[in-house]
Amino acid sequence: MGSLFRSEEMTLCQLFLQSEAAYACVSELGELGLVQFRDLNPDVNAFQRKFVNEVRRCDEMERKLRYLEKEIKKDGIPMLDTGENPEAPQPREMIDLEATFEKLENELREVNQNAEALKRNFLELTELKHILRKTQVFFDEMADPSREEEQVTLLGEEGLRAGGQALKLGFVAGVILRERIPAFERMLWRACRGNVFLRQAEIESPLEDPSTSDQVYKSVFIIFFQGDQLKTRVKKICEGFRATLYPCPEAPADRREMAMGVMTRIEDLNTVLGQTQDHRHRVLVAAAKNLKNWFIKVRKIKAIYHTLNLFNLDVTQKCLIAECWVPVLDIETIQLALRRGTERSGSSVPPILNRMESFEDPPTYNRTNKFTKGFQALIDAYGVASYREMNPAPYTIITFPFLFAVMFGDCGHGAIMFFFGLWMVLKEKPLSAQKSDNEIWNIFFGGRYIIFLMGLFSMYTGLIYNDIFSKSLNIFGSYWEVNLDWKTINTNKGLSLDPKPDYVGHPYPLGMDPVWQLAENKIIFLNSYKMKISIIFGIIHMLFGVMVGLKNHLYFKRPLNVICEFIPQVIFLVFLFLYMCLMMFIKWTSYSATNPDPYSTHCAPSILITFIDMVLFASPKEKDPKDPCDKFMYGGQFGLQRFLVVIALLCVPVLLLAKPIMIMRGRKQHQQLNNHGQENGDVEGAGAVVQNPVHREEEEEMGEIFIHQGIHTIEYVLGSISHTASYLRLWALSLAHAQLSEVLWNMVMKIGLTSGDWFGGVVLWALFAFWAVLTVGILVLMEGLSAFLHTLRLHWVEFQSKFYEGTGYTFSPFSFEIILESAQTTTEE
Repeated sequence: MGSLFRSEEMTLCQLFLQSEAAYACVSELGELGLVQFRDLNPDVNAFQRKFVNEVRRCDEMERKLRYLEKEIKKDGIPMLDTGENPEAPQPREMIDLEATFEKLENELREVNQNAEALKRNFLELTELKHILRKTQVFFDEMADPSREEEQVTLLGEEGLRAGGQALKLGFVAGVILRERIPAFERMLWRACRGNVFLRQAEIESPLEDPSTSDQVYKSVFIIFFQGDQLKTRVKKICEGFRATLYPCPEAPADRREMAMGVMTRIEDLNTVLGQTQDHRHRVLVAAAKNLKNWFIKVRKIKAIYHTLNLFNLDVTQKCLIAECWVPVLDIETIQLALRRGTERSGSSVPPILNRMESFEDPPTYNRTNKFTKGFQALIDAYGVASYREMNPAPYTIITFPFLFAVMFGDCGHGAIMFFFGLWMVLKEKPLSAQKSDNEIWNIFFGGRYIIFLMGLFSMYTGLIYNDIFSKSLNIFGSYWEVNLDWKTINTNKGLSLDPKPDYVGHPYPLGMDPVWQLAENKIIFLNSYKMKISIIFGIIHMLFGVMVGLKNHLYFKRPLNVICEFIPQVIFLVFLFLYMCLMMFIKWTSYSATNPDPYSTHCAPSILITFIDMVLFASPKEKDPKDPCDKFMYGGQFGLQRFLVVIALLCVPVLLLAKPIMIMRGRKQHQQLNNHGQENGDVEGAGAVVQNPVHREEEEEMGEIFIHQGIHTIEYVLGSISHTASYLRLWALSLAHAQLSEVLWNMVMKIGLTSGDWFGGVVLWALFAFWAVLTVGILVLMEGLSAFLHTLRLHWVEFQSKFYEGTGYTFSPFSFEIILESAQTTTEE
């Protein structure tokens, strides 16, 4: 259990591996995931390391696999994921993998090139087929006598009168993208000055672009003109607009003969294309079966060689030396893994794992499971714990959902959250196997146990508040009795219940009495109740944080911190704020409507005013003999309060000055001992001074120690006040949530419930759907997120600031599981 409350004990180890066994040993350590290697070549360029060629080979294999993956996804072929985790292949197997990937890539590229050439040929024949079909209509139109105006435009009047013989028109035919037609037509008109005649017709079905495989829409056009000069100009314009020109015979018989030949070639091409696509499909289906495993193997090989590049070679060039951080409890497991790797490689020299002494701060490693992982992530998001520092995560498992529930307390809304979390927990394996790339869903699923507990605790606080969808549960019956008749109650709206005659005398068994749901002063009563319990929970939470800090001081053997920091902090917090909580309990137990003066309800003093007078040393006023009430709740309260405030205020200078003064005195004594040893010729004393020459620097840093302690004192003293007030958010959000829920009920559901006929049932059916959507969307999701963030702040600032440094760095072991998950996430993005 120690590792749950503190990070694992780590040690720095030196590892000696034979060159032939290094690959297999690192592979075993990668499967284990318990070793963090240090880079022993920080000044060596990545391209000058020993295994850079192997890393490049892995990069090339990964590139080929990504190409195969892209082609497989393009054809919509499912990739088989058996969930297997193959071991990293031996180095000699890299050659076989490279040959396999090279063969697949070359074969696929050749098939793609052939298919692209065939598709380009097929596109040309298809376009030619449409040209031959459409141009027949154009030629018929130009031969029509009614088209004399176009001929006059193209040939001119002199041409028509010249010898009575009509000059022959030239033409070009082709295909162009449909969206370029308007610009193409304008350019022809301007460049040729209206001396050409353009006819175009759309191709109904889209054509496939062989280069991009996109579906494009094109149009057939034919341009009639006169003379070679216009012909050259027209062809240049067609070339500029990327139009494809095709030969088109002028004679109808020649066009029919060409069309028949084109249809025959298209049929042959279709057959060849089908066979090519079948062959490509077979190649990709065969590759898809092994692609996932190939990716895992290549990434493992690459990770191993990257890790080997962190090692050093010894003088003999036969042994690799590594340094790594390992958990002390797992040293035997790591040694067994190294032994397995040595046996796999066939080496006869066993690996050597030596523990080293180090002054460097070890990494922080907190073991987690699927339940504690989410809570640990909340803590690490603020800052990774320092090495062996108390871990707040175990306490957060309870306090986080509880403080959330205090703000979110509604049995109905909590049940929605609870069942959603329960569904994710029960369907954990199939949901995690889906590997969704939806970021919001992954956040919800990662925090499924947090959501589950928040919903469960919210159901509990909802029962205490007796609040379910802004309504109350009348489980035990109200403990208030109405002693008036119905006529009196109905005609006097201002009547109120008097606790003295109308209350049974003992409290409601569980939570709030349901009669408060109907009371006009419901908010006033709940305000007082929730505000006080918010302060009580806050003081207990902060005091617990200070107590956790004591565990840190004792573990790290800091008696000075215990005496000069912990004790004054506890005294300051207890004598002021815990005393205020004690006064709340005294008020609750001593004052009642059934008690005589001065302990009746109207004589109960205000806790806030009492606390302010206590801090300001306000002297009590002379008591009015006619006033039966007493300002104080017990005898000797004024003297005790003065004593508590004086002691609490004396703790402030102790916090500010005691620790720096004690450190300064200790250093002076140490320096005097060293000087005395040198005067007496004490060799050991002189040696101590020579070996540890940092004392002069530390003495010069006393100013920084005073400044740091001053900041710490101001932060704690002022923070105790502001943090206590900050816990009032428990009351504020709880009140806001309850009121918002009640407003939503009154403005939506109440409309349907007030109608008594059949139409009211239809309205209620529609309004319930609207109310349910708003309840889930606003009151559960938005209000839940708001309460979650406020709870997070209470833990990060108010609780953890009392003991948590969070200046460590996380343990990042060499783990194939982490590497593969990271690669998978990067690929999906």
